[in-house]
Amino acid sequence: MKFEILAKDNNTKARAGGITTSRGYIPTPIFMPVGTAASVKTVPQASLKEGVQAKIILANTYHLYLRPGTQLLEKAGGVHRFMDWSGPMLTDSGGFQVFSLAAQRKIKEEGVMFRSHIDGSKHLFTPENVMDIQRSIGADIIMAFDECPPYPCEFSYARNSMELTHRWLKRCMQRFSETEPLYGHEQNLFPIVQGSTFPELRRQSAEFVAECDLPSNAIGGVSVGEPSELIYEITEQVTDILPEHKPRYLMGVGTPANILESIGMGVDMFDCVMPSRNGRHGLIFTGEGIINIKNERWKEDFTPIHEDENLFGGTVYTKAYLHHLFKSGEILGMQIATMQNLRFYLWLVTTAREKILSGEFAVWKKEMVEKVSRRL
Repeated sequence: MKFEILAKDNNTKARAGGITTSRGYIPTPIFMPVGTAASVKTVPQASLKEGVQAKIILANTYHLYLRPGTQLLEKAGGVHRFMDWSGPMLTDSGGFQVFSLAAQRKIKEEGVMFRSHIDGSKHLFTPENVMDIQRSIGADIIMAFDECPPYPCEFSYARNSMELTHRWLKRCMQRFSETEPLYGHEQNLFPIVQGSTFPELRRQSAEFVAECDLPSNAIGGVSVGEPSELIYEITEQVTDILPEHKPRYLMGVGTPANILESIGMGVDMFDCVMPSRNGRHGLIFTGEGIINIKNERWKEDFTPIHEDENLFGGTVYTKAYLHHLFKSGEILGMQIATMQNLRFYLWLVTTAREKILSGEFAVWKKEMVEKVSRRL
């Protein structure tokens, strides 16, 4: 994997660049649609590529391990062939999903014992077998196994959690070095900075992760309930420590405004379920603000939901029609709304990249943060 920086903004820490993987080039900053179980909900792969114009998507180790399982994925030739996606992919290690199963898991030095949300069966995730599982899945970027502390938490818990994550990272690196990818494509291991909201711990974790000298670095443990101001404080502190010549990935963030502000702090990669999840519930992100398409004000609005006809294969869908679909409970409404939101997120990071390259990012960001945060 190679990373290049093509331009830096003079008034912020934003940078425009690109990541080269064996499955394709990823312009940065970039947003990754979340395809948890080898599927971005309601969106076919062809639409992801052509309409949404996704350059890389994300899947999840925990969910794919439980269903369909690594044996079937290996028989299929890896997740790319299984789902017919030829572009780059990143897999989350499952640490966050296990964190969300607080009542059904037990954390110890060896790893995490948890019960499946599907059938209640017991399973153990260790740094070693999570590396093996992600080898079997076959993603281009795989994440180290970490513990994601809750917010808020005590300093002592956050410190112990961070130190455990660091020990697990060493074991991930060892296992990764002992194994090979299965499907003829390079894989890259990303470590994760933890430390909750405590500056001292975040500094220690960022320094430890940077010293590991892996291809890229991720910032985890944010967007778990803390306010945006704390996310920004953590992000700015950590990006000042992580090496400039490697991509920086802010995990699970966030709103359009969060993404723009974080780009200004030097972040290159993002993922979040917000555009797809909110879309399925009728919340539409646009360059002028957020629309609740279920509201009566859109009932007779015959303006397009998206100006670019290519998003929907030449079809022009109006706000009035989308309002009707949601009121009628039609699945097509969820599909249109999800595609609109994902395409908007991709447009947002693509335009941010263009503005960095042209030297106009700071002024544009200020205007856009205000626009994308308002309710219409």
